[in-house]
Amino acid sequence: MKIRYAAKTDPGMKRQQNEDYYDTVEEEKLFIVADGMGGHAKGEVASKLATETIKEFFKRTRDEEATWPYKMDRQLSYVENRLVCSIKLANWKVHESATKDPMCKGMGTTMVTCMISGDKSYFSHVGDSRGYRIRDGVIKQMTRDHSLLEDYKEAKPDMTEEEQKNFPHKNVITRALGMRESVQVDIRSDTLLPGDTIFLCCDGLTGMIDDHTIMKIALAAGEDLEKGVADLVDQANKNGGVDNITVILLKAYKDDEDAKK
Repeated sequence: MKIRYAAKTDPGMKRQQNEDYYDTVEEEKLFIVADGMGGHAKGEVASKLATETIKEFFKRTRDEEATWPYKMDRQLSYVENRLVCSIKLANWKVHESATKDPMCKGMGTTMVTCMISGDKSYFSHVGDSRGYRIRDGVIKQMTRDHSLLEDYKEAKPDMTEEEQKNFPHKNVITRALGMRESVQVDIRSDTLLPGDTIFLCCDGLTGMIDDHTIMKIALAAGEDLEKGVADLVDQANKNGGVDNITVILLKAYKDDEDAKK
């Protein structure tokens, strides 16, 4: 499967500092979005450190003889174990830095990644940064927010949209990298089909645009993925832009010729 992608990050309309960070490992078809948080404007330190730790782990473990810092989970595939291990290591690095440096105390970051391997996509995440799949005019959230709101929705499945909108603690997350020495990483695999669009973003976008509108904007851009990410960021800013905004759009093709069109 061939992949084309585009990405964009923006500080938004209300904040001077951009604490989001994104990157790719093209050789591995790995895409990363991190949304930093913390005092003394150290969120950008956490998001960058976590992302670079993951990239370095993937670079080092191209050698299958390399030692891993965590044991493999026998219930997961090799690809899934590699993703989970990289994020656990990133969590430890952020936590260690926050513990040792008083200026970094309390810093952390959410994380969402997607890796394409063969005809599969693998989503891994911690926090409320999200991964989506758009297929045949339908958008599907592939991650579950680690937030008080999601926990409350599980406890009260009949919660209305109005109640969700007015929930007083909807921005409180229950899991992030750096909060504790260890972290639980959620991972999900999905069959990838030609024409699928995959979408990674932080809550600075999803807090400003609903899922259906996200899909409409992404599809309206067609094959121009750069336009797609720019239009999504612009719309989030038009709607208030209260937080930093980061978006990665990926599109799957069956061969090189289709990908070049």
